[in-house]
Amino acid sequence: MYTYLHLAANLELTRSLQESGSICIAYETVTDNNGKLPLLIPMSEVAGRMSVQLGAHCLEKEQGGKGILLSGVPGTRRGHVVILGGGTAGTGAAEIAVGMGAKVTILDKSLSRLKELDEIFGNRVQTRFAITESFEEVCETADLIVGSILVPGATATKVVTRKMLRNMEAGSVVVDISIDQGGCFETSRPTSHSNPTFIEEDIIHYCVTNMPGAVPQTSAIALNNVTLQYGLKIASEGWKKAMLEDINLRNGLNVCKGKVVYETVAHDLNLEYVPAVDLLH
Repeated sequence: MYTYLHLAANLELTRSLQESGSICIAYETVTDNNGKLPLLIPMSEVAGRMSVQLGAHCLEKEQGGKGILLSGVPGTRRGHVVILGGGTAGTGAAEIAVGMGAKVTILDKSLSRLKELDEIFGNRVQTRFAITESFEEVCETADLIVGSILVPGATATKVVTRKMLRNMEAGSVVVDISIDQGGCFETSRPTSHSNPTFIEEDIIHYCVTNMPGAVPQTSAIALNNVTLQYGLKIASEGWKKAMLEDINLRNGLNVCKGKVVYETVAHDLNLEYVPAVDLLH
């Protein structure tokens, strides 16, 4: 099996894959020589860019939102978009939010990444270091919060609490891109494209677990562009040889013949961890 798995937040699925005895390679943990996640990037780009347009739609009064236009018009205030996490998805969200004319704040725990974002966007965005006090402060004035927290292979950190949401204005919106990994809002729960939102603490939550699925033509092409080379390698060399020869591909191995071989998945689900190399020789 060679696909997105997101096992850290799904014990039932992980146990089922163990029982099947299958070899499970997760797109989201395959790395490149720089330690980045090349197979996750295109879907993060899609989800990040979608998040703001979806959030803007949810802010409309007819959708249950507070009825604010992110760009505003002369004589009115601009909507405030807060983005949690400045990685690929967060940067994509910022690009769209800035393009729409919103006031934008990005929070990240990496000072070097905040410096890069400042160089990219200049004075069009405000950057903040991600500490609890910052989350509390920006949530109070946010009209739309985009959650794009990523810990590779692990459950997302709950950085926005129920108490923080209570301080937001009713009809505000949160879009949880991190929901595949359990979500970064305390109040998040998975939703579907057919029923994408729910209201908790008077805040609209958009928590669709496969946001790029709404734009399959774009998503399929973008994903195939990066996954095909690894798929061909597995097919031509066999999974075991491909794993032994390519450590980056081996990092994608999550479950193998009943064993959990990705450490953070095992840790988050309280399961036994077996190093992948032990099963390859």
